[in-house]
Amino acid sequence: MLRKGLTLAALGLALIAGQAQASGGAKHPKEIEYSFEGPFGRFDKAQLQRGYKVYREVCSACHSMNLMYFRNLGQKGGPFYDPKYPNPNDNPYVKALAADLQVPDVDSETGDAITRPAGSADRFPSPFPNEAAARASNGGALPPDLSVIAKARHGGAQYLASLLSGYVEPPAGLTVPPGQHYNPYMAGDVTAFWSGSHDHVPPGGFLAMPPQLAPGKVTFDDGTPSTIDQQAKDVGAFLAWAAEPKMEERKAFGFGAMIYLLLLTGLLYASYRRIWRNVAH
Repeated sequence: MLRKGLTLAALGLALIAGQAQASGGAKHPKEIEYSFEGPFGRFDKAQLQRGYKVYREVCSACHSMNLMYFRNLGQKGGPFYDPKYPNPNDNPYVKALAADLQVPDVDSETGDAITRPAGSADRFPSPFPNEAAARASNGGALPPDLSVIAKARHGGAQYLASLLSGYVEPPAGLTVPPGQHYNPYMAGDVTAFWSGSHDHVPPGGFLAMPPQLAPGKVTFDDGTPSTIDQQAKDVGAFLAWAAEPKMEERKAFGFGAMIYLLLLTGLLYASYRRIWRNVAH
């Protein structure tokens, strides 16, 4: 009976997998190695700096990061951290990055709306004043905020890098709706737009965002070749850091806690043996 039950369960899983394959589904993200993976992983500071540049020069035209402040860039573990400035608000490089952008403010004397150079204590400026303006500029689609997008999407940085570098021409037989773009890594179901066999539906889905990256579109200060894959990988790392800027501290604390618990276990066991050694059990 057990063998029969296992056989039926395996058959059921095979049928489900077959149905999922027939209905398309998103392509699995590329296998991209990141330095921050694993229990002892750490962010690559140079990669974070490159990723921030990709965000600022490409992504920030449409996507906000409302949870990020410029001072976060200079905090410990951040892309522009400098131990000479334990208070990231004092970091001159962060101040210079912020001052290049304008943020809305109010004149303290007249009450009029004005703009001024951003400071380290300011949030990243939003590209649009409100949701209606964002939708109007993007064909009705609302660009998602990227502050924690790496934790909000299954696959994290690997998924984001795969999506950004994964645009391809739609296969013959797939009709792409107006204002949409095909990407095999985008979650969705294109069955309704597919004229071929339903046993071989292309993976992926449609999204309103056209391809954003191009070779040489961003010039990296450290001389790293600016390919599409490199840009996508670096901005994926930056967004992973933005979603969890305290990751390195969390891992260090967890490792220390494990060592403490092991030592405590040894002490408790030694105490137990000493106290009860002359007691018959």
